[in-house]
Amino acid sequence: MSVPGLSRTERMARAPPALLLPELQAREEGPVAHLVPVAAGRGSHVPPALDRSLGAPALRHGRRVTAAWCCSGLEQRSSKPPGCSLRLPGAAVPTGCASGWAPQAPSTRNDIRDCSADPPYLPPTATNTTARLAVLRGIMQTHGVHAYIVPSTDAHMSEYISERDARLGWLTGFTGSAGTAVVTQDKAALWTDSRYWTQAERELDCNWELQRTTSIESIGMWILKKVPEEGNVSLDPFLFSIDTWKSYSQALHGSGRTLLPLETNLVDQAWGDQRPLPSSSEIYSLPAEFTGSSWQEKVAGIRQQMEQHVQRPTAVLLSGLEETACKQPRCRAGITAGATGLNPGGGRAVSVTSAEVSFLAGLFNLRGDDIPYNPVFYSYTLLTNTTISLFVEESRLSVAARESLRSGCPGPLCVELQEYGQVSAHLLSYAQGNVTVWLGTEYTTYGLYSIIPQEKLLEESYSPVMMAKAVKNTHEQEMLRAAHVRDAVAVIQYLLWLEKTVPQGQVDEFSGAQQIDAFRWAQEHSRGPSFQSISASGLNAALAHYSPSNGSSRTLSAREMYLFDTGGQYLDGTTDITRTVHWGEPTPLQKEAYTRVLMGNIDLSRLIFPSNTAGRTVESFARRALWHVGLNYGHGTGHGIGNFLSVHEWPVGFQSNNVPLEAGMFTSIEPGYYRDGEFGIRIEDIALVVEAQTEHQSGEKPFLTFEVVSLVPYDRNLIDLSLLSPEQIRYLNSYYEKIRAHVGPELRRQRLEEAYAWLQESTEPFPVSSAGTAPAGTLALASLLSVLLSRLGA
Repeated sequence: MSVPGLSRTERMARAPPALLLPELQAREEGPVAHLVPVAAGRGSHVPPALDRSLGAPALRHGRRVTAAWCCSGLEQRSSKPPGCSLRLPGAAVPTGCASGWAPQAPSTRNDIRDCSADPPYLPPTATNTTARLAVLRGIMQTHGVHAYIVPSTDAHMSEYISERDARLGWLTGFTGSAGTAVVTQDKAALWTDSRYWTQAERELDCNWELQRTTSIESIGMWILKKVPEEGNVSLDPFLFSIDTWKSYSQALHGSGRTLLPLETNLVDQAWGDQRPLPSSSEIYSLPAEFTGSSWQEKVAGIRQQMEQHVQRPTAVLLSGLEETACKQPRCRAGITAGATGLNPGGGRAVSVTSAEVSFLAGLFNLRGDDIPYNPVFYSYTLLTNTTISLFVEESRLSVAARESLRSGCPGPLCVELQEYGQVSAHLLSYAQGNVTVWLGTEYTTYGLYSIIPQEKLLEESYSPVMMAKAVKNTHEQEMLRAAHVRDAVAVIQYLLWLEKTVPQGQVDEFSGAQQIDAFRWAQEHSRGPSFQSISASGLNAALAHYSPSNGSSRTLSAREMYLFDTGGQYLDGTTDITRTVHWGEPTPLQKEAYTRVLMGNIDLSRLIFPSNTAGRTVESFARRALWHVGLNYGHGTGHGIGNFLSVHEWPVGFQSNNVPLEAGMFTSIEPGYYRDGEFGIRIEDIALVVEAQTEHQSGEKPFLTFEVVSLVPYDRNLIDLSLLSPEQIRYLNSYYEKIRAHVGPELRRQRLEEAYAWLQESTEPFPVSSAGTAPAGTLALASLLSVLLSRLGA
């Protein structure tokens, strides 16, 4: 066993057997079968309970189950194919599967489908969608629909969605967080971005074409080729944003095809009684010490914005889940919840939408668990200058939550509770009066938008709620800092645990993900992970959003790089951090790539820039070191983060549609590099935008910079100091001093002396004399930034 004072090498040499969690220690011995379903839906031989779980983690971690399965890609063979284990006991052979044998190990074909093979090869992670598509196509025919569009979002444009809203995943088998499917009577296609191309090839069966783009123009062109003139193209208007609806309308305009909204969701009909039930858990009040301000103060702030707006809106419609909770969301999209309501008094009102769901939760200082990893609940709110209508399942409110909401009754701070499903009817009634409804087009669904007459709308990209929650007040900032200190303790424990257990060969990606979750749960105020942990070894790390729950959990090895992107939910904040490590001898390319990713992280983190600068203007600093040698990465560089809310909070970040950076905003900084089929690297920290201490001051507003609040050291084994500039090494040393100062005492307070010794060793200062010469492009890029700032008015 490792003891304080031993070096990293000595600790690894003396490492004991892996300290696996009890569930993993109890695994069955012998080869583990990777199973793939052959039939699904009504009329299949797969038991209903298992059919509901197709693609669920319980069937993806190599656990044996008693059900009807057969070797993927070998369904039509009449004898036991090579590589298959004994037939599962007590299981009927599914239709079309002659043998019923389960494979012992994943295919060696990079574990992706091969639809050109005879017969087609499907990896164990693929889902058979034939029966589901047949049912959906029958329903489409009944409704006169020639093409049906299925998004990955919910009614609140959420990034993360509940199992009940995972329509795209159920229909296709694809579990990525971003995608769009289109089904016709004889074709089916999925569109997704580069983060998920390999994952899609692992999860789709051969019923699906994979379109490697997310362009609505591309989707429109595909539809025009597959759907005859005068055909109907349909979708659920309550699952598409206003802008997305308009884009589809434009793509089909003048083609003879009709874009037909159907409020009856056809996938829900096909899913039938196998669709998961809605959450029934309690909606509770956040303790006062974990709120940045009272919900009454937040309501007053929104009403003040309404009064000051030149168009004097009478209502704000809130439909984002975090709006009711109240904070900010992160990058791509996908949750269900919202807020909307009737204003019987006819006063001014404000409407809140989907990305605002976290603000709804935050607005009233309430939390729930309707979405995995996100403490939000389904709701809508219609806020006027005299009334507040909250649309929610009232029976789920705790006694304290109900008392809090009703404490101002009667009066302008009395929250009127309405049924969640009545939002459309109430909004329609409210819109009959002399009103103006303020909403954000980025997150309001077309279904709600279409209820309100055009002349009664005040449209802006983001609602005032979204903008308000983007900037954290002093108390919220301190809470997030404190959460990151405790989170660093959990991550450091995990890194130490990995050093001791990986050499034993008993840790895989899935057990690693479970272990870091366990370390987080042990921390004060913990409420579990903030998203499904990304735990990826070797070539799996080349998939930016890989998760080991997809059936290909690799054993961690000292011969491969390991990337883990994980986060925690705490009552005082949400965390998100990524580290990449290597316990052996990295290749020269791996070491250079890692160092250049680190350089990008450092360059953006230490940047000083003018107030009101857009994130997209400075984003290239995270890529500069990679660009210098012709490398790049295909995902965004950062996203906002909440206080015990969503791990991805819009509209903060470095994308083109993010708002300008302001002091008090939190964002991730996460450059990376991915070499397909070999390895992946990402280094992610959370940073607070703060005022910079500069020698001079020009203009009324001070310059800004970032304060990194993630406090975990980087892997020294992967850093090539000769590539770093003296300034970058000094920054690293200063950052490590900060880690020692904040995390060291917390480790000792928790009596984690071994982890404390590990931290001291891992944060030893680097010799500045080891620095190399700064890349020639540095000054040129700085000049380019100056030009961009002047042109963009930043």
